Amino acid sequence: MEIYDISMEIYHEMPVYKGRISKRPLIEIESDFSTGKVYESKLIMNLHTGTHFDSPMHVTENGENLDGLDLKRVVTRCKVFDLTDAENKITAEDLSGKDIEKGDFILLKTKNSLLDILEKDFVYVDESAALYLKDKRISGIGIDSMGIERDQPGHPTHKTLLNSGILILEGLRLKDVPEGEYFLVAAPLKIRGAEAAPVRALLIGNFIGQI
Repeated sequence: MEIYDISMEIYHEMPVYKGRISKRPLIEIESDFSTGKVYESKLIMNLHTGTHFDSPMHVTENGENLDGLDLKRVVTRCKVFDLTDAENKITAEDLSGKDIEKGDFILLKTKNSLLDILEKDFVYVDESAALYLKDKRISGIGIDSMGIERDQPGHPTHKTLLNSGILILEGLRLKDVPEGEYFLVAAPLKIRGAEAAPVRALLIGNFIGQI
């Protein structure tokens, strides 16, 4: 059994969406051994920083939050597709030759995992690809960028996917993960009423007969 940690490390200087200061996490020490008997710290972080799930509430007024998420959808088999040749964005044409079936949870490995482009010109999923995946009726999609789109007007990719019941998992690290089938473990933090939630995402390879 192989286990890949595909989550981002949380620290103040970590890559964040478009390098925005407001997205950078703060870790503050509240008590240490010079002031007390225990060491305790506090994390202040935007829920869309690092590896996280989005919900429809993120882009749609009165949209659903993550409260009712069925964990079987995020602890599941998945397919990793190598799209490192894609330039700028992923289109329907880029996905058309991939083995994508109804109910699949797919992860897109792009050059975002290979190059230092997470904060600016990262590869994103365009509306044509979102419509293609909607028609395929997939269960979820993950990508190795800070956002599944790069601030497109009206957020068409987010809305097409989320409002079709397709889960979005952002901020993955897939550099060392070969294309193939895996078992995904990506349970979000149980935050009541949240439009997004951080995730410690794992991929398990060679899992047949072991899970």
